Order: sequence, then structure tokens, then C-alpha cells
Amino acid sequence: MKLSALLAGQDHDLLQGDPEKTWITAGTALDADRVAPGSLFIAVPGHVEGGPESVAPALARGAVAVIVDDSCVLPAAAADVCVVRVPDTRVAAAVVASRYFGEPGKQMDLVAITGTNGKTSVSYMVESVLRISEGVRSGVIGTAGSRIGDEMIPMPHSVLTTPESPDLQYLLGCMRDRGVGSVVLEATSMGLLTHRVDRTFIDVGVFTNLSQDHLDDHGTMENYRDAKLRLFQGLCRRAVVNADDPVGAGIQAMMPGAVTTYALDTDADYRATDLSVDASGTRFTLHHDGRKYPAAIPSPGRFSVANALATVAACHLLGHDLAGLVAALERMPQIPGRFERFTTPRGTSVIVDYAHSPDSLNKVLGTIRGFARAEVITVFGCGGDRDTTKRAEMGTIAGTHSDLCVLTSDNPRHEDPEAILDQVAPGIEATGTPYERRADRRSAIEFALSAAGPDDIVLIAGKGSEPHQTVGDELIPFSDMATVREIALQQAPL
Repeated sequence: MKLSALLAGQDHDLLQGDPEKTWITAGTALDADRVAPGSLFIAVPGHVEGGPESVAPALARGAVAVIVDDSCVLPAAAADVCVVRVPDTRVAAAVVASRYFGEPGKQMDLVAITGTNGKTSVSYMVESVLRISEGVRSGVIGTAGSRIGDEMIPMPHSVLTTPESPDLQYLLGCMRDRGVGSVVLEATSMGLLTHRVDRTFIDVGVFTNLSQDHLDDHGTMENYRDAKLRLFQGLCRRAVVNADDPVGAGIQAMMPGAVTTYALDTDADYRATDLSVDASGTRFTLHHDGRKYPAAIPSPGRFSVANALATVAACHLLGHDLAGLVAALERMPQIPGRFERFTTPRGTSVIVDYAHSPDSLNKVLGTIRGFARAEVITVFGCGGDRDTTKRAEMGTIAGTHSDLCVLTSDNPRHEDPEAILDQVAPGIEATGTPYERRADRRSAIEFALSAAGPDDIVLIAGKGSEPHQTVGDELIPFSDMATVREIALQQAPL
């Protein structure tokens, strides 16, 4: 495609070369090491694998054009290529990547989900109910990678929950070309703030909730909230909003006449009552437009019902039959790493969940306490290089709801694992609940399973379905559920 076509209508200055004669044949890239001959390289300041200092390496790998901003000093090697300056390279990256792949978002139904908790669960639910109720071929892009049905689309390990715009548009194009009818995208706060989701042409934006998280990125809760709200400032045509969360009212003011609400505690377009929770799931009554629908989901807890309401509302807005969607909820498979359950040969119930914030850990443990018949043992930690203010609070929450805590590493990244545990421990100690410190995560899981009796519940929180543990810059293969299964089979029955 001609560079001039990619740039059409954008505010830009031509520094050298001729966009009419420059053909982009190998896509767009923000990372110098992913440039191929014929690529357009976009120099995004602050981008870890790219940026203005990576222009020379990108040219050496065959980039035929470069987009820069005012901060870029061009190297001598750029003399022979087309160079364009724009006010914001991230905004430009989203536009040119979308155009290069033929604006694939316009050719499918696209649902984008934002919020502190529930993004992955809602994305799995949307894909499941559309497939089960009507056989819709759907794609999912999020924390657990990108897939069409059960088939994963290979991407580099560095790809984020909400991919950078060149990767995101590539994935959307791939899904369109393979006959996908609907795509579900997790829209993170940083993904929204850095314009990765721009030009995806979202049909329905979903807001789940807002609670403390990612203050290491945003500094304040106000900044974090505002980043989430970008989804509802021109990026989606309609919105599905949790009316039980105070942020929801603000979204309704942003998109008058285009907001559909769901709630458990307040009046809403989609509402749930008569909740009955046990270890196998939750039954409830769904109310919409004056009608009642008996419903059930194979996941316990109020938060699971809220996710189900968001799912049904979003899919119904896309034109799918409500009764069929509700019926499909009960037939959904377990969501990997989201209240994922396993019973050991000794009869201990194990739950693996992604809960890694105070609010999510409190909700998961509160749900477990509601049906637990014996002791609750919680294995958890806190991620390194992330918000430190939540660590002691999470210790308090775990200690309050547990009979025994096993404090361990999550993803320590560049921090000392023992130093992280030192910051969590005072919260547990304040509750008086006994706890064990085992920085090695496998050892912690092994200890918890050995300490648990047949009727006990072991919660392993923080990593969910993640297939690796991040230590320094290294990704070490590690799965909580796979580790549980392996250790459980090794331990002799009581």
C-alpha cells in the first residue's frame, strides 16, 4: 500500500521522500527488531523496543519509511528513505496500522471490555455463549493470548494484554480473513491511554468496575479512572455499564441514549435477583424489559453473576436472541484461571484464580467463605515492580478470610521476592491468622496441599492461567493449575 494512502487526512509534515512513490509491503512496526524489508517504522518515544533511538537499526533491517515526532533526531542512514513527522506517533500508528490491514474492525462485531476486574471472564463468556447459542465463530484478544475458538494465534511473548496497534490490527485482520463474525477484546487502561485501541471501530464497550490497581502506571485513582473512560469517549458506538459502580453514572452522561446498564443492587436494564450460590455455581433470575429468565452459571459468586449480566447485555445489543444467550450460560466451560476448580485425590477442593488486587481477592475469598464447610487456605503473593501500596492490604484481606495463609512469590520481576513478602506480612499479622512464608511458588503450593484436609478449600490466587513466572527479564514456565495437578497426584491419599 502507498504511504500516501496510509497518511491521507492525518496531520503530518513531509521531511523528505515521496509518499506517493513509497510502498509499504511488510506492515508497520514499533519494534526495530520486528522490522522486515518493506516495513514502515514508527518511532514512539519511550517504547521499550523502539523509539527515536531505534530508527537506525530499523533502517538497517529494511524499513522503507519512518514516522517520527519532534523529539526524533534523524540518523545519517535515514537520508534515502521517506520520513514523515506527526504530532503524536501513537495516534498515527493506530491509523496507519488499521488502514494497512483494511480496517478489519469494520467487518466484524467488536466488543471491548474495560474495568479493573472481570475483563478476561467476560471475554470468555461472550465467546462461549455466542458459540453455544448460535454457533458464532468468535475471536478473543486478551490476557490469555489471542485465539479463534480453541485455536491460538501465535504471537511473540512480548505482546501485551491489549496489543500495540500494529499487532492488534494484524490480529483483527487475521480473524476477519478466517471468517470470524465477532471479536472480544480486553481493553486495559494503558492500552486505552496509549491509543492502541483507536481505529478498531468498537460496536459495544463494556465497563465492569473500578477499584485500586495499576497505580504504578497511573499515579492516582483519578488518572486510572480517566484512562478507562477513554473507551467511552468516541471509541465505541454503544456501551454496557455496571450501574452498581459509581463510575457508571459518569459514562451514561458521556454517551446519552447509547448506554445499557446492568446491576445486582440497583435498578438497571439487565438485573439479577434471587441468587443461590454453592461450590458448583450460581443460580439466579435475570430481569429484562419486564420479563424474567431463570439462569445459572457454573461459577460461584456475585461477581460471576455481574460478569454474566454484562455478557448477556453486550451480546443482546449485537442482535442475538436473549433467551438463547441465557440458556447458554449454564453450559459454559470453566474459564481457565478464573475460579477454576479441581478436586485432589485426597478430596481437597482447589481453586485457581487471577485475583491480584484487594477488591478481587476480597470478592473471591468472600465467595469461598460463603460455601466452605471446613478450613480455607490461601496461597498468594504480590507482583514486583507494581503498586506497593496494596501489599499490606491484601495481606489483611487474606488473613481475615482464611484459616491459614501461605505467602509466596507472584511475578517478582526485578524486586527481591523476600522484600515483597516483608511488605505483605504485616497485613496478615494484624489479623492473627497463622501463615507460612515460602517464596518458591511450587513449594508454597505443595505445603498448602499437604496441610489441607478432605473438606478444606485451597485458593491459589494471583496468576490464574498465566503460563510463566516473570523473574527479572526471564519468563520461567510455570502454571498454577498444572502444578496443582502434578503435586496432587504425587501426594498419597489420607
